[in-house]
Amino acid sequence: MIDKTKSYTFLTSADIDRIIILWQTAGLSHRPQGRDTKDNILNQMQQESTKFIGIFKEGVLIAVSIVSHNGRKGWINRLAVHPEFRRKGIACKLIKYCEDWLSSEGIEIFAVLIEADNPDSMALFANNEYTRHNDIIYFTKKKYPEV
Repeated sequence: MIDKTKSYTFLTSADIDRIIILWQTAGLSHRPQGRDTKDNILNQMQQESTKFIGIFKEGVLIAVSIVSHNGRKGWINRLAVHPEFRRKGIACKLIKYCEDWLSSEGIEIFAVLIEADNPDSMALFANNEYTRHNDIIYFTKKKYPEV
């Protein structure tokens, strides 16, 4: 169950600009002409199976993640921590908040996709008891390159 004395918050449409700025500041690639348009982010926020979880410090968004599920498996996506607040356990707390929300939704398996050139994220999730699967091949099909 999610802790009601939380230091996280579920983000809303009022936070979209802050999310985008944090992604940029954290060096997380995003697709402002594709899946990360403000309208697309707003549509994702309105889905019951998706939450944008953020951590604020003194009114500034310092960490964010998108957590979603399809009823069978939960996904942690787009986790970003402001560079000034890295290596302080914030990402681990954010992962735990995502897992807690997924558990409250009845989800028992949590997953994350990490690009091969991101060893820091791989280490983060490995240190949080996630198992790396080298035998899975990931395929995508895009309607257009920016999606």
